[in-house]
Amino acid sequence: MPCSDIHKRNITDLLEKHNIKYTKSVFYRTVCSDLSDLADVNYDMLVFFSPSGIESLLKNFPDFKQNNTRIAAFGTTTADAVKQAGLNLDVHAPAPGLPSMSMAIESYVKKLK
Repeated sequence: MPCSDIHKRNITDLLEKHNIKYTKSVFYRTVCSDLSDLADVNYDMLVFFSPSGIESLLKNFPDFKQNNTRIAAFGTTTADAVKQAGLNLDVHAPAPGLPSMSMAIESYVKKLK
């Protein structure tokens, strides 16, 4: 089963439930990029699609203050990572009627107007 070094167990749990033999093969590893060159850049919104994105943010900017920066997260585990980091979650997708991140952000911006 091709996968990353960090993955959800839902697929392996399903294979095991049905007694399907498999071997995990790590095709790529998730690593934090060095973002130190972005230290003086401010963003209106940061969008995360995995908990490792939150980890990267905090590793690169340990003194990160959210201030007026909005944070969006796709998926429950990513949203949980945002909250566990003590950050405010402004946009969460998917949500009822908002299956994509772009739709969730569009809905959020419309509500702000």
